Amino acid sequence: MSITQLSAQEIVQYCPELSALLIDAVEGGASVSFLAPLAREAADAYWHGVSADVARGTRMVFIARVDGQMAGCVHLAIATQPNANHRAEIQKLLVHSAYRRRGLATRLMAAAEEAAQKLGRSLVVLDTEQDSHAERLYERLGYQRVGVIPEFARSSTGALHGTVLFYKQLGMG
Repeated sequence: MSITQLSAQEIVQYCPELSALLIDAVEGGASVSFLAPLAREAADAYWHGVSADVARGTRMVFIARVDGQMAGCVHLAIATQPNANHRAEIQKLLVHSAYRRRGLATRLMAAAEEAAQKLGRSLVVLDTEQDSHAERLYERLGYQRVGVIPEFARSSTGALHGTVLFYKQLGMG
């Protein structure tokens, strides 16, 4: 398994694989801003927007590869407001259904946290669907639960679910 940070150009280059990863997550029930069925064109458009964010320096994308195959990704959205230059947000932690339960999510999160620290970010925030596997993962990784917003987002099936807000203070030593 390898973890790599992608450039804006690499996101465009790997767009078909990244779109397949996103579609797999949505079809598997992940609440990641999209509803099933997710069309390939919509997934591709999303990744082209991500590429633009990376080019602007407001987002970092890390991928996991297993045996040369796209197995997962995570985003680190970098706050740019003057009063927020100490924080970043974890977004779109995705692990392809064929590669789950191998520690990829933990390794991807570690890469994002390390990048945040290198940028001088001492606080990382995220949200996830209530009662999901991801909620338990973030708790195991030391994220502190802030609370739940009920009926915050629709799952990929269209049902309303609460979202759990988390934060983690990173050691800067």
